[in-house]
Amino acid sequence: MSQGRTVPITLLVIIIASGIGFFYWLNPPQQSGKPRGLPPAVIAATEVTEEQWQPTLQSVGSLVATNGTQVSTEVNGIVSEIVFNSGQPVKKGQVLVRLNNSVDVAALEALRAERRLSEVQFKRASNLLKKRVTSKSEYDEASARFDATRARVKQQQAVIQRKVILAPFSGEAGIRQVDLGEYLEAGTPIVSLQALDPIYVDYTLPERYLTRVKTGQQVKLKLDALPGNNYNGKVSALNPDVDTRTRTLKVRATLDNPGGMLRPGMFAEVQTITGEAEPVLTLPYTAISFNTYGNFVFVITKNDTGMPTVKRTSVEIGETRNGRVRISNLPIGTQVVRTGLVKLRDGIPVKIDNQVQLNDKVISGE
Repeated sequence: MSQGRTVPITLLVIIIASGIGFFYWLNPPQQSGKPRGLPPAVIAATEVTEEQWQPTLQSVGSLVATNGTQVSTEVNGIVSEIVFNSGQPVKKGQVLVRLNNSVDVAALEALRAERRLSEVQFKRASNLLKKRVTSKSEYDEASARFDATRARVKQQQAVIQRKVILAPFSGEAGIRQVDLGEYLEAGTPIVSLQALDPIYVDYTLPERYLTRVKTGQQVKLKLDALPGNNYNGKVSALNPDVDTRTRTLKVRATLDNPGGMLRPGMFAEVQTITGEAEPVLTLPYTAISFNTYGNFVFVITKNDTGMPTVKRTSVEIGETRNGRVRISNLPIGTQVVRTGLVKLRDGIPVKIDNQVQLNDKVISGE
């Protein structure tokens, strides 16, 4: 009977010994002098720095010609002459197109003949009235006929003049849309005419900025169509009302455009400068982790052994410019993690290597 009890005890000892051996196989003892756990995370560091930023209002808008129109005809007619080339600059009052006016000129000559006859009859009636040979009513009729024929002559001259299409202002002509011999109806577009220097940029701002924007303030423009160039102008007009649908204020600025590179319709990023430059504290955009419950950074500190570690710290952010973010609750010179945030947790050790380019992503939540 004692032999039967010995077998289970022996088996139990073997099981315990196997378990202990398996545990040490999974977790071998560390050699003395070497730290335990994972190696420090490699990160790049930066500091909170002070910069001079001018207060600005950001918006987007479109360039608009100071004068721009589709030149058209007021009367029907056949194109008899085109006096401009597509794309050329034109002056105010320059002839662009002439319509055939031969019938109108003939009608004008007939009216002039009637005017001459009515003038002779009027002068004769005037002389006879002085001699008391004719009545006052006959004199009045002759005078009215003379006035009517003069008016008809002026009317016909105006009809002929309307068949000469002139440039309403100086500018650059676009591509002509008519050909010789083409019949045009009143209102048919002939060519686009745009005055390009100076040029406007129209944009909108939220109504809460109404008290911050004024005429005469400087604006700076960036254009997708002309990358790498900056353009300067001044606020020249504000709409007196606020759009009730969007609650925005329409603003217009004027820019010089001597080379004609700026064209109506271009998309523009607009900065309105509303004050003098002021000192602000900033960090690179990549140093900020954006979280649903608040934004934070990893501040670099040291533990009891002097090893660099990180501490997750909430941060208040503001405007973003050129890849940097304005902050307000960290002192100047505070060292924070610039890249390598994805693998970090509060309190873990880190190794700073600013030469390493780390592929990092902005944390959007945890």
